[in-house]
Amino acid sequence: MNKIKNILPHRLGDSHIRILRIFKAVIESGGFAAAEAELNISRPAISNAMSELESLLNMRLCHRGRTGFSITEQGEHVYNATLQLLGSLDTFKSQINAINTKLVGDLNIGITDNLVTNPQMRITRSLSTFKHRAPEVIFNIQMMPPYDIENAVLEGQLHIGVVPDLRALSGLNYLPLYKEKSLLYCSAQHPLFKQDLNTISDYALEKYDAVLPCYPQPAEIKQQQKRFKASATSTDREGIAFLILTGRFIGFLPTHFAERWVVQDLLRAIEPHKRNFYTNFSAITRKGARPNLITEAYLEELHKTA
Repeated sequence: MNKIKNILPHRLGDSHIRILRIFKAVIESGGFAAAEAELNISRPAISNAMSELESLLNMRLCHRGRTGFSITEQGEHVYNATLQLLGSLDTFKSQINAINTKLVGDLNIGITDNLVTNPQMRITRSLSTFKHRAPEVIFNIQMMPPYDIENAVLEGQLHIGVVPDLRALSGLNYLPLYKEKSLLYCSAQHPLFKQDLNTISDYALEKYDAVLPCYPQPAEIKQQQKRFKASATSTDREGIAFLILTGRFIGFLPTHFAERWVVQDLLRAIEPHKRNFYTNFSAITRKGARPNLITEAYLEELHKTA
């Protein structure tokens, strides 16, 4: 880490910021090939940038080759320092935006997966009206797990997050957005599909494989799933849908997300009057954050969609 302190403060420029951003993308993507699509630059260009950074710091940051990609211990330290540096730059931009009365700059938003099909469309409508109000603002949207969104908002990496109300953190402000209904589904290839799905006992369901979310859920939701034969997990709802559609699993999905397959008679809900739950979603911002005109203006538009 001393090497970073000795070199970067005296020679830090746009080119260094660029290769640090490339390095960050490579580490978060898990290799050069995945980062190629993320960065929209060629793999040789990525390789050259990584080699330049390693030469600049005189460190081996990652291993790459036939054995696969992995980050070194020094690379881990450089990655953490890079996050701090880029976060500080974003904070600087936010502070300048707060000074400037013109809405120019970035709006960084983290959203939980598969909310775009929600018919209430508050996020979509507010983004539309805000783009009309502030045409020069650049939108940066990241699809992330709820806990990652919370941490990113708390650390100032995101201005706003959209998450399910799984817990209330003292460092965050919450703006309620909408309620999402989920039902238990099976697909057309599943043995249950052609049965009467209005009345099925817990005992009957116990013999069928189920896919459960591996992200946190309220106790009342876990209660509905505790007797399922949990033989698969997923970090998001799209992964759950993939497995349900195989015909080998049952699982819960939001009704708005499942609707596209329901209308095609590819999914059916199991005891919808009984096996359902609701999830509340909120927009979150960091308490005590420095005034930011862009964030405040977007929140105004979000309030108008209620």
